[in-house]
Amino acid sequence: MGEDRIVPNRQRRRLLMSAVTLTALGLTATQALAAPAPGAKPVPVQRLTGIGHQHAQKVRGGAAAGQAFSAKAEGGGEDEGDEAENAAEGTAQYTEARTAPGVVAPGAYGAAWAQLQSMPHTSGSWDHVTEKPYNSDDPRYRDVNSNSSGGSGAVTGRITGIAADDDGYVYAGGANGGVFRSRTGGGHWQSISDTLPSLSTGALDLDGSGRLWYATGESNTGATSYVGTGVYVLADPRHGEFQPGSRVGGAELESTTIHSLRFAGDKVWAATSRGVWSHSTTTLAGPWTPEFAPNPEYLPGGSKAADPSAPYKNIANDIAIDPKDPSRVVLAVGWRGGDTYNGFYSKAADGTWQRLTSLGELPTVAGDVGNVTFARSADGSRYYAIDQSPTKQATDPDSGLQGIYVSKSGSPSGPWTLIADKDKLKNSGSALQGEGYQPGIQSWYNQFLQVDPNNADHVYAGLEEVFETKDGGAAWTTPGPYWNFDFPCWSIDPAKQTGDCSPTTHSDQHAVAVGSYHGQTSVYVGNDGGIYSRPLNGRLDAGGHAKDWKSLNDGTIDTLQYYSVGVGTDPADRSGKGVIVSGGLQDNGQSILRARDKVMGSNFGGDGADTIVDPANGCNIAEEYVYLDMWVTQNCAVNKGDWKTDPAKATSYEIAPPDKDLGGAGARFIAPVTTDPKDTNTWVAGGRHVWVQNKGFAIRSGAEWTAAYDLGEGHVATAVAASGGTVYAGWCGPCNNQGFTRGIATGKADGTGWHQLNLPVDGTLPNRYVSSFAVDQTDAQHVLVSFSGFSRAWTEGPGAGIGHVFESHDGGATWTDVSTNLPDVPADSLRILPDGGLALGTDLAAFYRTPGRTQWKVLGNGLPTTSVQQLKTGPDGNLYAATFGRGIWSFDLRRLGHGHYGEDD
Repeated sequence: MGEDRIVPNRQRRRLLMSAVTLTALGLTATQALAAPAPGAKPVPVQRLTGIGHQHAQKVRGGAAAGQAFSAKAEGGGEDEGDEAENAAEGTAQYTEARTAPGVVAPGAYGAAWAQLQSMPHTSGSWDHVTEKPYNSDDPRYRDVNSNSSGGSGAVTGRITGIAADDDGYVYAGGANGGVFRSRTGGGHWQSISDTLPSLSTGALDLDGSGRLWYATGESNTGATSYVGTGVYVLADPRHGEFQPGSRVGGAELESTTIHSLRFAGDKVWAATSRGVWSHSTTTLAGPWTPEFAPNPEYLPGGSKAADPSAPYKNIANDIAIDPKDPSRVVLAVGWRGGDTYNGFYSKAADGTWQRLTSLGELPTVAGDVGNVTFARSADGSRYYAIDQSPTKQATDPDSGLQGIYVSKSGSPSGPWTLIADKDKLKNSGSALQGEGYQPGIQSWYNQFLQVDPNNADHVYAGLEEVFETKDGGAAWTTPGPYWNFDFPCWSIDPAKQTGDCSPTTHSDQHAVAVGSYHGQTSVYVGNDGGIYSRPLNGRLDAGGHAKDWKSLNDGTIDTLQYYSVGVGTDPADRSGKGVIVSGGLQDNGQSILRARDKVMGSNFGGDGADTIVDPANGCNIAEEYVYLDMWVTQNCAVNKGDWKTDPAKATSYEIAPPDKDLGGAGARFIAPVTTDPKDTNTWVAGGRHVWVQNKGFAIRSGAEWTAAYDLGEGHVATAVAASGGTVYAGWCGPCNNQGFTRGIATGKADGTGWHQLNLPVDGTLPNRYVSSFAVDQTDAQHVLVSFSGFSRAWTEGPGAGIGHVFESHDGGATWTDVSTNLPDVPADSLRILPDGGLALGTDLAAFYRTPGRTQWKVLGNGLPTTSVQQLKTGPDGNLYAATFGRGIWSFDLRRLGHGHYGEDD
């Protein structure tokens, strides 16, 4: 790219996180496995590249050539700076909040869900706010920090499972949004799994009789993935819906993630985070059979089940079954960060599973076997595999891909031949040409393989991009490039839409299927932006990119993963009542929905984290990228792209507090920011320091923040709140289960009166992650705090404590547990409502406590069972919920109807 090239924010993200960390980082289960420079100028590309190299060195520092990562170190966390995906980048932070200080035992979420079913609800129902198309290329929002014009078009949240038949029925599973059905080859979606206790998708498959199998528990080993509650079967997927009673087997696969299901004869195999299991496909009752676990002592009930590394010691990635002899099975087993047990296994004559040592060019040594995906041709003549290498991940700054391979014998035993590596894919039309981010850099997170049912040499492979070969791997093209930026065809000019470039898919591929509708056979791909399709034998443009991708994200499928939400009055709405709703998203920037919009737009790119929206003017927006890299706009970031030729016309400004430059040592990946509701020009941001600025949305530089308090070396803020100049800051450090420590500091926004509250590890407040505060605007000494994680009943570690919500009337000197009847489930967001009631968002639901009462009820009806990450009240009198998997929802607080509640139980 040229020296004057101004990099969109999504590319900023890739440079910054070039060491395979990205947006989904660290340990899989949040539900606990097993167990422009200051001023108006955009940021120069040279500076961004430097940031990328700096962070890459941090996360790769200390990894010697050929060194595999230890599972314990990967589970350890951010204070072990020599491990590639933990280091200072805080890669397991989303999980830490729910697991530290120990390992969570299986069944914790199931028990909470069961209790939830018996709880009463308040009156009123939730309204779905973001059930609208979300155009990532909206031409209204092409300011410096947007990805608009990249070519992804209409997007939704991460899709991790797809199944399709030959009659136009397509099934798509959201990362934490459940299963959706289309009867029209994609589009006009209906949710069909909302009654299940888990909406986290590991795999979706149709068996030979047309039944739909839903394996819950997303397997991407990323920090924003959730474990599941097992495998469910829907006998009539064209008409029915999944029910809790349709689970296969018993509770054996609860609290696991499931990478794949494979069928052979009357048997289904499951590759899970607790080894490989099998079950009959004809008799769905009865337990699953454990087939192989390389380290059984780390399984629940084993002698090392409480070890912090236990979640990483029995990970199975895929299963390959010989089409000529179903008794010949090859297992791909191993933690993607590296461990001595990583490898391929098959069953010996004595019935034991033995490591394979010779498969041709497909490596078998532990350091070169990581995340693996298999695919078999319909005629049985070919097997294909993608392999990610922990050694390359540790030592190669550009890619973790070992290669793509073929077994021309059709047997998973090989011999296997290499048909593509990073360089071959890079030269096939890939958009990833820069140092530090090339094809396969995220091969631990992005993988799929699909063979054309009618042509064994025609294969689709998914990494960050979509690749295709029609000759068995001799030549490759990139029909789905990462984006269109930097291609000669690209233009930011809205009149040219995405320039002369063909539309592409969103990046980061996870799922694939082939199906037909009205005689047209299509390939369906799922990625961090939703689901897309194109004809199986589609057309390519001159650059080798597909001309015929179609986004199927029409707004009826909402699997958007929000970290935050903000609401303000729309200045353009003549009624004076319309609002603008914004929110920060996993890998889909910041969405903006204006009062009369029928389509949402994206005005900030990359990962959207926390957000501040002016209640009086919703076009005043502050957006956090990651690690406190904050940006602000005062015109909704409306821009036609004029900044490209005149940087002075940019209307988004980088205002990051200095802790941003310290990365994970200075602030968490998703760091807390807020305003003082009694003085909306006073903002508070939490990193290692508690930062304060008093210019509101008029701030233009990170230098305008003042450090009100230093939380201490190794400590980072997890929650901040303010009222009338009084500030509370929750922190952790270390933040993982290796010596987890938490605390609360309080003081004045002007930097005076700061002190740490006395919180003994075994005292009133639990030694768990501080997730949010709610401060009484009439009395700042009246404060409530919520805690994530599980109580001591489920956490196999020291000092976990009990309770999730605590209240103080003396500024935190003393506390009372007010959790009462709340389910034991991670709490995420706490709000004091205008009526004095309390609202709480958790990993399963939103709850409400009536003023003057002690018992909690489920807040309203109709909110899907998914994680409520943040609650905010809007100027319209509604409560807004940012969910991590099913979009944004609103609740009219007038519907509560306190008068007919009745007495607490």
